[in-house]
Amino acid sequence: MHLAKIHSRALVGIQAPDVTVEVHISSGLPALTIVGLPEAAVRESKDRVRAAIINSHFEFPARKITVNLAPADLPKEGGRFDLPIALGILAASQQIPPHDLARYEFHGELALAGELRKVNGCLPAALAAQNSGRILVLPEDSAIEAALAGGVEVRAACSLLEICQFLHGQGKLVSARAPTGSRSHTPPPLDMADVRGQHLARRALEIAAAGGHNMLMIGPPGTGKSMLASRLPGILPAMTDQQALESASVNSISCQGFDVKNWKNRPYRCPHHTASGVALVGGGSSPSPGEISLAHHGVLFLDELTEFDRHVLDVLREPLETGQITISRAARQAEFPARFQLIAAMNPCPQGYSCDGKSLCICSPVQQKRYLSRISAPLLDRIDIHIEVPKLSSADLDRSSPPGEASASIQARVDRAYHRQIERCGKANSQLNSREVDIFCRLNNPDQALLTRAMDQLKLSARAYHRILKLARSIADVAESDQIETPHLSEAIGYRNHDRFNR
Repeated sequence: MHLAKIHSRALVGIQAPDVTVEVHISSGLPALTIVGLPEAAVRESKDRVRAAIINSHFEFPARKITVNLAPADLPKEGGRFDLPIALGILAASQQIPPHDLARYEFHGELALAGELRKVNGCLPAALAAQNSGRILVLPEDSAIEAALAGGVEVRAACSLLEICQFLHGQGKLVSARAPTGSRSHTPPPLDMADVRGQHLARRALEIAAAGGHNMLMIGPPGTGKSMLASRLPGILPAMTDQQALESASVNSISCQGFDVKNWKNRPYRCPHHTASGVALVGGGSSPSPGEISLAHHGVLFLDELTEFDRHVLDVLREPLETGQITISRAARQAEFPARFQLIAAMNPCPQGYSCDGKSLCICSPVQQKRYLSRISAPLLDRIDIHIEVPKLSSADLDRSSPPGEASASIQARVDRAYHRQIERCGKANSQLNSREVDIFCRLNNPDQALLTRAMDQLKLSARAYHRILKLARSIADVAESDQIETPHLSEAIGYRNHDRFNR
C-alpha cells in the first residue's frame, strides 16, 4: 500500500486555490479512479497519463489506483492536472523519489508521448504561489508567462521524462526569466499622425486618455471614428507593473491565453455588434471572462453602438461604475476585474452616406427618436464625453497637407497629466468618488454658478454633475493647471451637449 502527495492549483475566476493531488495504490483489480469533483477533461486524463507514463519508459502499475483531488468540493477542470497525477503515480509506485516533491508545484497537460503542453492560468497560479515557498514546474511554453509574476521561482520542462530525471538528480530544469523593459516591443504602428483633420475629436481623445474617461463619437460613416479609437491605446499612459499583471492574469485564464509579446501593452477589444450580453460581461456554466474583463486597464471599443441590442448594452452599466463584474451561477461564483475605458461610435441617424444629421438628413423625427432610443439614458449618463465627428473636407484629405501630431508627443502630455493625478490623489480622475470630487475638483463662485445653469438647461443628472467636474479636472491637468478655471469647465460642459438625447 503506497501513497504520494503532489501540489498543484485549480482556477476559480482569476484565483488559483491550492490543490493537493493524492495518489493511492493498493491491491485489487487494475483500475484508475479520479475523485474530487473532476470535470470531463480531468476525467479523461487517465488515458493521457497511462500513455505518457508508458511512452516515457516507466511501468504503469497494474493495480488499483485512486487519485483524489483535494479539496473535494472545489471543481477541477482542464488538462493542468495531467502532470501531477502522473508524478503521483510514479512516486506512489516508487519509480521516482517522493521525498523532494513537497518543495514543488506541478502544472501541465501531457501528450501521449510524454511531452508537456501549455496550460492556461499559469500567471494567476504563480501569483498565488508567491507565499507558498514552493518552486513552480511548468511546460516550457507556460514558464515565461508565470515568471512575469516575480517573487516565485519557475522551472521549465519539456517532458515528463525530463522532470523525472531531474527528481532523480540526473539533470537540471532551466529557470524561466521574464522579459525586461517597460514594453515588450516597439509601440504599435497605429499612429495619430495618420488621422487627417478632426481636431476637436483628437483633442477630446487626448483628454479621455489623460483622465481615463469614457467617450462617445457621433458622426456619419467614413469620418474616422474607428480610426481614432484604434489609436487610443498608443497615447494612453504606460502601464504599471501591477496593472500589467492584472490585465495579463485575465487574459491568461481566457480561452485565447496570454501572449508574452503583449506584456505591458494596453489591451484593445472591439467586439462585433452581434455580441451577446454573456460575451461582453462573461459567464457560462464555468464562468469565464468576457470582453469587458479582457479589456481590463485597456480600451473597449463598441462600433455601431446603436446596432447592439439595448439589453446587451445595459449590462455595461454596473461594471462602468464599479470596475468589476461578479458572475453568479447555481454551483459557483466568480469575480473578474473590469476597469476598462469605453469608447463608442454611432451614426447620427439611420440614413446613409448623404446624411449629416442636420440639413441633409431625410430621416423623420420619429425615425431619429426610435434610432436614438436604442441607447438607454442611464448608459449615456455614464459616458463623460459626447463628441461630434463631422465629414472631412477635400482639403483635409489632401496628402500634401502636413500630417497631424504624432502619438508619441501626445502621449508625453498625457503621461504628465496622468502623473499629476497620481501624485494628487493616487488614481485617475475618472475613478474619483463623490467625496474626492468635493476635495480635488473645487470651483470658484462664478464657475459654480455656470455649472448650475448648465445643469438646469441640459437637465443633467447628479451623476453627470460629478462627471463634468472630473472631466474639467482632467482638462486642467492637461493644461498643467493646479485649479479648474472657467475655460476648463466650459470645455467640459461642451462635451455633454448630447445629453439632449436622454430626453
